[in-house]
Amino acid sequence: MSAKIIRRKPVSDVHLSEFSQPIIRQIFAARGIESLSQLDKRAKSLLHYQGLAGVQAAVEVLFDALQRQSKIIIVGDFDADGATSTALTMLCLTKMGAVGHEYLVPNRFDFGYGLSPEIVDVAFQQGAQLIITVDNGIACLAGVNRAKELGIKVVVTDHHLAAEQLPKADAIVNPNQPGCEFLSKHLAGVGVAFYLMLALRNHLKNMHWFTQKNLPEPNLAEFLDIVALGTVADVVPLDSNNRVLVYQGLQRIRSGKCRPGITALVEVANKNAKTMVSSDLGFVLGPRLNAAGRLDDMSLGIECLLADDPTSARKMAVELDSLNRERREIQQSMQDQALANLESLQLDDEQSKSGIVVYQPDFHQGVIGIVAGKIKEKYNRPTIAFAHQDDNTLRGSARSIEGLHIRDLLEEIHSRYPDVIVKFGGHAMAAGLTINFEQFTAFKNVFEQVSFELLKDRDLSGQILSDGELTEQEFCLDFAQQLKDAGPWGQSFPEPIFDGVFKPIEQKLLGGKHLKMLLKHQNGVLIDAIAFNIDPQLWPNSACEQIHIAYKLDINEFRGRVSLQLMVEALEPVTI
Repeated sequence: MSAKIIRRKPVSDVHLSEFSQPIIRQIFAARGIESLSQLDKRAKSLLHYQGLAGVQAAVEVLFDALQRQSKIIIVGDFDADGATSTALTMLCLTKMGAVGHEYLVPNRFDFGYGLSPEIVDVAFQQGAQLIITVDNGIACLAGVNRAKELGIKVVVTDHHLAAEQLPKADAIVNPNQPGCEFLSKHLAGVGVAFYLMLALRNHLKNMHWFTQKNLPEPNLAEFLDIVALGTVADVVPLDSNNRVLVYQGLQRIRSGKCRPGITALVEVANKNAKTMVSSDLGFVLGPRLNAAGRLDDMSLGIECLLADDPTSARKMAVELDSLNRERREIQQSMQDQALANLESLQLDDEQSKSGIVVYQPDFHQGVIGIVAGKIKEKYNRPTIAFAHQDDNTLRGSARSIEGLHIRDLLEEIHSRYPDVIVKFGGHAMAAGLTINFEQFTAFKNVFEQVSFELLKDRDLSGQILSDGELTEQEFCLDFAQQLKDAGPWGQSFPEPIFDGVFKPIEQKLLGGKHLKMLLKHQNGVLIDAIAFNIDPQLWPNSACEQIHIAYKLDINEFRGRVSLQLMVEALEPVTI
């Protein structure tokens, strides 16, 4: 918790004069809000699907498949975005009268990522006449070519950045493909799938499909809980369009109108659905859903989302919860190994402003992404963790820091050293790649070299941006609730953080690594606070008479008692 606490510089907020509180105006203005329309969370404010390039071509392919009762197979991905995308598309197609449609999720241990030629062969054996990819496909040139060789039509839905060459699919729906003018480039894979299903539903309505088939016209809003979960779990930027999707999904969860599987995941996590916020989707539900794809088969997570029966949903949620506990143990062991190896490196030295690459022969490939993320957070460096594959390749998972586009970095390496990387893909903050085992040292050297070129002039000490200091009147439940209602908060629309100097009245260590405190603000306010994962060698600190902390306001509910609590993001003793 040694990050610098930096206060945001004041920005013009005259365009937000409708808000009477100056601090609220500044919070929104600092996050790029230019008009009240960007804060409209009603469903009708969503961008129209017509702005998505390729959506009409995709709808025509799907409509033809429905008319012919073609065998449709959805090929998903093994993370939470892929699982929600797959479940959403399965449920929507059922509502639209599809019969016999199935899904395939490539097991990461057998097939790797995306629409590979091998997974196409599996789909062909299952009778596929149309493949719909969700959360993948834009980089799967060979897989699409294989499908076309076998006479299978392909609709690609994806959100990852496109390379120079696009797959020769029958239709591609991706806001990040060349020529697409859709205003939100930050849809998650599940968001893209949702938009395609909206377009298909409206086309079927115009063709009087539901009347002819004696089907009720589906209200796709009932699946926004799934869209919200996948969107937050994939850590895509919460622009105004994504905030609408997440807000509407959260409203369904809070009101008890969500899928039985999501209800079950909430229950096994011991959360209160009525008070769920966006961070709960990312840090509570997402990891439990992800655990299936990381350690076993993501089909378990998908089936949990598809379940109509609360009893079976609960059974699967319990199993996912167990897998998540196992995942945490594996992750902690790998993380400890990697950090121990890094302790000898002087990463704060001026000459070591480069990315970090870690590899151990026994690293579990399902957890390397989390390990890379944890190391990135500790050292504030772009990080790649590698795991060994049976074919003597290394699969890597990369996580980046703000302002350094990790996929572009890998693209630069690939252009300079074409033989070092076998394949790669991803977006700004996260990417995946494969290298040959014998190229590990060469890759490590060039990754450190290229990242050093991009990082050498930057301050890498790590910063926490504060929205300023609160007044005595703002230390209250009403203001905390106002902040909560102003969300959903998330990637690129961060939850407000404040800072101030407090006098510690009580300090107590919980679980050996969490610091529970009673603090007194200089204006006289007494308030509870908790700091997670502190250094137990530094805290509690009985000699500390004042501390400077950065914190979020939290509403704590315990045994029927509601109170204000500070969630400490950083703390440092104040020298008097």
